[in-house]
Amino acid sequence: MIKAMTFPPFLVVLLLALSTGPLCDAIWLNIPKTGTKCVSEEIHSNVVVLSDYVVVSVEDGQTATIAVKVTSPYGNNLHHRENVTYGRFAFTTEEAGNYLACFWSDNRTRGSGEVVVNIDWKTGIAAKDWESVARKEKLQGVELELRKLEGAVEAIHENLLYLKSRSRNEEYE
Repeated sequence: MIKAMTFPPFLVVLLLALSTGPLCDAIWLNIPKTGTKCVSEEIHSNVVVLSDYVVVSVEDGQTATIAVKVTSPYGNNLHHRENVTYGRFAFTTEEAGNYLACFWSDNRTRGSGEVVVNIDWKTGIAAKDWESVARKEKLQGVELELRKLEGAVEAIHENLLYLKSRSRNEEYE
């Protein structure tokens, strides 16, 4: 006789939520000719951050150029480029706090319109190269998906521990 396994509804919902990827992987910024736009994320220490950025707007047949600066919570420069149309930065956080990436249009850009930049910002488990893990450990199909879920659960657990410790620190201040 075959017995059917039953799972609590919250577990099914959690597994479905973790197994589906994010609905949006990228951020699009409209950078004014004379202004700066920044994105930030609060990240705890020892987390991998990986980001790709590319200018997607073209004006008068030429792609505009931008400048990019990424700083840590204490103001340390992690990435700084000027006169670029695309780029990538990657780092492992050393301190917990708000990491900031700012983009602005170079003065060399002709025209009067905005510059549109696509940013793909990944942190933690999302920044992991699952294809190389699968090749290295010879994982396929369900095994790989289970490994991804395990990583996601570990990331959630670490995040909860971080938030709990941060909340305790705020109580004592």
